[in-house]
Amino acid sequence: MKRSIRDVEVTGKRVLVRVDFNVPLDPKTNEIMDDSRIIAALPTIWYLIGRKAKIILCSHLGRPDGKVVESLRMTPIAERLSQLTNLPIYTVSDCIGPRVQKAVDKLKSGDILLLENLRFHSEEEENDPKFSAALAGLADIYVDDAFGTAHRAHASTYGVARLLPSYAGLLLEKELKVLGNLLDNAQHPFAALLGGAKVSDKIKLISNMLGKIDILLIGGGMAATFLKAHGYSVGLSAVEEDKIGLAKELASKAGAGHVELVLPPDVIVADAINDSARYAIAPVSMIPADKYIVDIGPQARELFTEKLKPCRTVFWNGPMGVYEIEQFGRGTRSMAELLANLHANTVVGGGSTAEIVTEMRLGFKMTHVSTGGGASMSFMEGKTLPGVEVLQDE
Repeated sequence: MKRSIRDVEVTGKRVLVRVDFNVPLDPKTNEIMDDSRIIAALPTIWYLIGRKAKIILCSHLGRPDGKVVESLRMTPIAERLSQLTNLPIYTVSDCIGPRVQKAVDKLKSGDILLLENLRFHSEEEENDPKFSAALAGLADIYVDDAFGTAHRAHASTYGVARLLPSYAGLLLEKELKVLGNLLDNAQHPFAALLGGAKVSDKIKLISNMLGKIDILLIGGGMAATFLKAHGYSVGLSAVEEDKIGLAKELASKAGAGHVELVLPPDVIVADAINDSARYAIAPVSMIPADKYIVDIGPQARELFTEKLKPCRTVFWNGPMGVYEIEQFGRGTRSMAELLANLHANTVVGGGSTAEIVTEMRLGFKMTHVSTGGGASMSFMEGKTLPGVEVLQDE
């Protein structure tokens, strides 16, 4: 395990906290559409306020590609954070340099300064040593609370941590504990419910989890490749032809390891992937050649429900269909509602799955909704996360 902010005296110290405030903004109004990542950082911020630290928050927002993009400034983040804490949030027009140093020098114990978008500097993603040193020069202690970027070796997630005493924030600590328990200490029966577009995105995840789970349920676009590997015709659905052999191999490994592999017995098919498309239910043995699979069918929803209800642990990553289109999101919504009401340890991988659960206002009914899509996937694949590896060990 890594040392956390609980393991260091922070009173009066300048604490640089890497948070993940990369929230979705409305393209028309530039208003925050989902503030859950800001809310997730509050326990660490309140902890530091309570111990009278001088708090310097830093984050990226969007993809400005090393240039100043006015619509990606941190201003709306500061405003929302001020509303949530009922405290003034000081801001500055850059994240390094004399102006920033001056703003840091003015901080009193308990004050909060939010730096400007880190990715306005290309050196951030390049993990540039000089940029790392400039950030590190602002603080006495570094805290990483940005699980969503822990799989990236960037200046603010890796470079700075090598230059300052570095600790895990409370959110990062929670993510590592919950996901670590899933891999090493889960209650059984343990099911993995996986969806999304591509098998290739989930190969390493499936391979790493096969020795730990009892049931593997496959939906979403990736189901087409598994169905084809089982001899079914899947119409016009996108199939990763070069992964069919691998899907067969994974199915064989599941069987050999006494893991029950559950594929949808029926699907929703449509003549196009848009909100005006005509659609129908089809058993997987009779998918029309001129149709696309767009969701799991009603029998699949019933079967998945039957398999998941007895489980004590469920990990879910990836939608069951084209969730963005209302009529093709029924399978995904039914799984979210089921997991929200299970008497089980329910963990939702980040990314689009977390967004769906948040949009449906079911996050509070899950055991844990990860704030990191790519990071949670990398962790569950068994990979070492650079942003975690570099922190001080207990």
